[in-house]
Parts: sequence; C-alpha cells; structure tokens
Amino acid sequence: MSEVIGILKKVGAIITDSHFVGTSGLHFDTYINKDALLPHTEEVSRICQIFAEKYKDDNIEVVVSPAVAGIPFSQWTAYHLTKICKKEILSVFTEKTPENDQIFKRGYEEYVKEKRVLILEDSTQTGGSVMKVVKSVKQAGGKVIGVCVIVNKDAEKINAKSLGVAFDSLAELPVQTYRGKDCPLCKKGIPINTVVGHGKKFLEKKK
Repeated sequence: MSEVIGILKKVGAIITDSHFVGTSGLHFDTYINKDALLPHTEEVSRICQIFAEKYKDDNIEVVVSPAVAGIPFSQWTAYHLTKICKKEILSVFTEKTPENDQIFKRGYEEYVKEKRVLILEDSTQTGGSVMKVVKSVKQAGGKVIGVCVIVNKDAEKINAKSLGVAFDSLAELPVQTYRGKDCPLCKKGIPINTVVGHGKKFLEKKK
C-alpha cells in the first residue's frame, strides 16, 4: 500500500544506500527503521488503523506482537479493532529470551488461550522472528487467525505458503540480501552501519 510506504518515508523510517546487518545475520542496503516511526504517535495510529481495517471481519480477540518495539503496534491495533468491532480486543506481547526465542511472560499466555489471535510485526526479511511468536501463541492454546507485517521485504520467499500460516503485509518493499561471505557491500569496503540494525553486534562478534 502506497500510503504505508509514504508514512514510513515521511518519518524517515526507510534508510537506503548504506550497509546493514539484520537479526538473521544477512547483509543488505535498505533498512526499515521502526525506531524512527515509533515516536510519531499519529503515524503509528494510522498504520495500526489500516491493520485493524484489514482484519475487522475476522473476529479477532487478541492482538500479539513481540516486545519491545512491537508493543505499540499491538496496542494501537487492538484499540482500533475495539472501536470498529464495538467490543474489547486485548493486546499482549511476547518477550525475548537469552536463547533468542519469543515467549509469554507475566501470565499473558492465559489471555491467548482458546482465543482468536492476530500477530503483528513491523517488517520481515526471513520470517524467523514472527514465527517464534506464532509458536508461543500455539503453545499457549491460541488460534492464529493471521500474521501481518507492515512491510514484507521478500514476498517471493516469505508468504503464507512458505511460513505455513495465514500471512500478509500492508506493503512490499523488495530488498536484496546477502550472506556475509557473498556480500558485495563488504567487498566494496562499504562500512557496516552501527547506528541502526544489528551491525554493531555483528562487528563485536567478529573481534
């Protein structure tokens, strides 16, 4: 959806012409920086209103996102769904473990048990992170009705068929990724961005 890309560009959340490393360890030159979006509550609310409109007819009962940055997406979307559906839609979140999983804490698994759940994330490159949330929802006894991200960066590889769940996105922005040993950005000597993304951690591990 062009409106979503427009919002991300407006707040400076789409960064191009740099050298990034993602959570998966893949390298790429375009980054969706959710941290640039989150301070702008009106824009976050609008994106979540689009999420809510998309799933308003699916009888969603709980919205789940991974902490920390995903919490506003879960809360705002639940808020808009509550207004649209005229019934309370709950918002909870998973949290990262030392093993890099996403699990429910604080007793939140009880809120998704036997409930119809919508899972939201900001963007996806491999689908790995969001599938950890899917796993936790299923283990808690929740029914995953849909998984949706703001931006899908590789729609050819990341889709409902490849992930095995009902998956969609609000917008697509194709981004070419590379393994470290094959990265042309590395070969050109373009410095890894250590301000956004996981470049700083990547370089620290290489030491």
